[in-house]
Amino acid sequence: MNGVRRALISDIHGNFEALQTVLADIAAQEVSVIYCLGDIIGYGPNPRECLDHVMRKCRKVVLGNHDQAAMVDPEGFNPVALQAVYWTRDQLEKGPGGASKINGRWDFLGELPRSHSEGELLFVHGSPREPTNEYVFPEDIYNQHKLEALFAYVEKYCFQGHTHIPGVFTHDFNFITPEVCDYEYELTDDKAMINVGSVGQPRDGDSRACYVIFDDVRRVVTFRRVEYPSSATRDKIYDISELDNMLGARLISGR
Repeated sequence: MNGVRRALISDIHGNFEALQTVLADIAAQEVSVIYCLGDIIGYGPNPRECLDHVMRKCRKVVLGNHDQAAMVDPEGFNPVALQAVYWTRDQLEKGPGGASKINGRWDFLGELPRSHSEGELLFVHGSPREPTNEYVFPEDIYNQHKLEALFAYVEKYCFQGHTHIPGVFTHDFNFITPEVCDYEYELTDDKAMINVGSVGQPRDGDSRACYVIFDDVRRVVTFRRVEYPSSATRDKIYDISELDNMLGARLISGR
């Protein structure tokens, strides 16, 4: 697909207030399609609502590790995340909407691909090497062996999430934050990996929801930060005993 402006969202994590605000912002950006790079659910208080909106609004969706964990026994999750997985799974089992709606959500999750490719573009949740679970952190620029191995899986540009930290990994092993490039980065003929950040649980010290617009004609990546009522999501989490209060508090600090 050529000549389009894609909105790339990721790591919604059941944060419906953030998702609604981001979708409203996308609607004003002359975007052709919306892609979701996984972790629609997990951690947050509104997994069903977020899942229903992604099913309706997104052209392409790839599997995130929390999406996968809702369907199978999760591995490597800390106690807080594991408890949230079990609560999220229970919410999806309960509905509402009757058996057809419930089964439709599970079927959607079960059919999600681990990656999606369009020519020179690769879309994953984690990394080009291990699309669902591998983290690529900014400090990995000091691990040249790892980045060389990752870039070997990239034809030109890879878009990913998972760490909740937006920025661009360049072919010469630098990490460009949105602030450094003034929220707009022009890609070159060299390979790049672009982390689109998190809609529902930012962890880069900026509590605003984050997503990316990619114009593939201009080859420009634009990082969008959007204020949303994070205190409302926090309070919902505080009211759910199965969700650790930390999951709400971190929304305010962006950590």
